[in-house]
Amino acid sequence: MSLNTLTISAARDALRAGETTSVALTEACLSAIEGAGVLNAFVHKTPEIALDQARAADARIKAGDAPAMCGIPLGIKDLFCTKGVASQAASNILEGFKPEYESTVTQNLWDAGAVMLGKLSMDEFAMGSSNETACYGPVVNPWKVDDVQRTPGGSSGGSAAAVAADLCLAATGTDTGGSIRQPAAFTGIVGIKPTYGRVSRWGVVAFASSLDQAGPMTKSVRDAAIMLGTMCSHDPKDSTSADIPVPDFEAALTGDIRGKKIGIPKEYRMDGMPAEIEKLWAEGTAMLKDAGAEIVDISLPHTKYALPAYYVVAPAEASSNLARYDGVRYGHRAKLGKGDGITEMYEKTRAEGFGPEVQRRVMIGTYVLSAGFYDAYYNRARKVRALIKRDFDQAFAAGIDAILTPATPSSAFGLGEMAEADPVEMYLNDVFTVTVNLAGLPGISVPVGLDSKGLPLGLQLIGRPWEEGDLLNHAYVLEKAAGFAAKPSKWW
Repeated sequence: MSLNTLTISAARDALRAGETTSVALTEACLSAIEGAGVLNAFVHKTPEIALDQARAADARIKAGDAPAMCGIPLGIKDLFCTKGVASQAASNILEGFKPEYESTVTQNLWDAGAVMLGKLSMDEFAMGSSNETACYGPVVNPWKVDDVQRTPGGSSGGSAAAVAADLCLAATGTDTGGSIRQPAAFTGIVGIKPTYGRVSRWGVVAFASSLDQAGPMTKSVRDAAIMLGTMCSHDPKDSTSADIPVPDFEAALTGDIRGKKIGIPKEYRMDGMPAEIEKLWAEGTAMLKDAGAEIVDISLPHTKYALPAYYVVAPAEASSNLARYDGVRYGHRAKLGKGDGITEMYEKTRAEGFGPEVQRRVMIGTYVLSAGFYDAYYNRARKVRALIKRDFDQAFAAGIDAILTPATPSSAFGLGEMAEADPVEMYLNDVFTVTVNLAGLPGISVPVGLDSKGLPLGLQLIGRPWEEGDLLNHAYVLEKAAGFAAKPSKWW
């Protein structure tokens, strides 16, 4: 068995037992990355940094004071600022930007002894559901069942593809409307979006500040628990970071959910939902029932307004956040003609630097925030958001412990398939995931089965705020019951 195929927990145990070294693990991942160029997942490779960190981790493990993540080789989404390493958010406008500081999340990981293999591709500024908006070109899903190259999902597509293809033991992702959970479902891995405020956003390039949250993308639920514990911390540099203790998430994986109430929301039964997704959902429900949970039908009546509300709130915040990319302080600056002033510099820089999807969302956002439309769109969307959160609050107040839904409306689609379609077709990919961001709740995608083509499908569990341990335990039970062990066959 190649070392790069290990889970975090298996690697941790092997490192502790002296059966392998972080350097050996890191070298196995680096050679896997070299052989996987066609997947286009790693876009800024850092082999020298990785080997230095691995040697330091080995010394720390030998000394006997190493935390769980020590020596574990990871991929980092290109949205996280990493000191002295290109942090481009997959956008031409940030070409050449190398931060002078480290994001809080990556600093927490390096402090724990984790190893950085490099930066992973993503949709530009995390805007997209297929990883086709990256300035690096699309990432390819390692799952191949015919001659079609498929999307790994987005925006954390590079992270999902790298973990599924065993190029790293795990990766960081960010989730604004499903950008961890949808790619995890499309690639047969585990992805958790924690409660808003559980993980610091400092040093993560902002898309929509009231929705963005970072989380781990891993090969198992146990790995997600281990890595999440290291990523979380209270951070005074992020005003939305919650000052609450971080529990031992791995210790929460008891595998016992007897007497827990699982809600099944009727509003998630969408018209035209593929029969395979419906069947998978029913099977997942049965698995949790067999484990001793009580299944309760619930209603989340404002679900149908979630996508329109999300596609007002997120672009509004994006247009405000992206105003800083003006060609003045950092990143790309357009070449100016004679007589061009500051307005022309802004216009040309943004036209050259931002791709079409980012331009589209900035324009939508600027429109809904403009004087005549602020109340009609933005304020109304904020009110709808409050109602969506209230739906969940009422379900949890009635004793529901977790909510089970599909993760995506389909399995991975072909690259380019959505390009001809109306952009709204692509936005519909987020139909099951955006409610969780709007309500600030934790959600996790667990791989549960394969569709008739042989592509992975995931189910989503939504938890109570701040109770990631409980949510991970439900996911752990579902993972064990489903017994999903399929891997993409290596064609690259």
